[in-house]
Amino acid sequence: MSQHSSGSQRKAITEDERLLTQLPRERRAFTRTDSWRVLRIMGEFVEGFDTLSDVYNAVTIFGSARTPVDDPYYEKAVETARMLAEEGFPIITGGGPGIMEAANRGCQEGNGLSIGCNIELPFEQGLNPYVERAINFRYFFVRKTMFVKYSTAFIVFPGGYGTMDELFEALTLIQTGKVRHFPVILFGRAYWMGMTDWLRDRVAGEGKIATTDLDLFHTTDTARDAVAIIRQARERRSRELPAIDRDA
Repeated sequence: MSQHSSGSQRKAITEDERLLTQLPRERRAFTRTDSWRVLRIMGEFVEGFDTLSDVYNAVTIFGSARTPVDDPYYEKAVETARMLAEEGFPIITGGGPGIMEAANRGCQEGNGLSIGCNIELPFEQGLNPYVERAINFRYFFVRKTMFVKYSTAFIVFPGGYGTMDELFEALTLIQTGKVRHFPVILFGRAYWMGMTDWLRDRVAGEGKIATTDLDLFHTTDTARDAVAIIRQARERRSRELPAIDRDA
């Protein structure tokens, strides 16, 4: 998800780091207290909800910020996002380079709504030029809420820690019943094979998860398969929403 520079330069302090660092009481000015930060967090939630309030059935696409333009997965991400946009799905990404840029680019090519939810990082990561509607977040957990709330599906292209963080958070929310089941698609069988084999043989094999939990995600190598899975999910969701409204 993110691209970090390596080196000895002093990194910038993010709002997440400030929130999670406990300072001695005598060093806390009021505007640096956790109580004050709650107001900033609330404001960030409000901005996100207001900006995305008209977005329905979006697809969030994750993947490495380090993926170059000539990588085959870059072109696959462009193709997948373009096909989804042509089917009427808005596309949400983290707004950065690599796979995120490819997805926003494909969305624009398909005349869809291209959304970027950017995040403050120690080393600046600017928005890619294919984002039409942008939101800048200070807090990872606020941004993650937006991904889940406004998405019909997640597509997870090859990536690193950030990509896998989003993947496993989504699987955990589904597994624990915190959200209704939505498609989580791992794009690139060869890339994800080691992890999926480990989940099956070691994690499920030792009873750490149920074997049925392996059905919470799909793997594919084609945009066509991904789009078909997501189209079916949209149809299923449209039938379920009236029941959700009645239960609310």
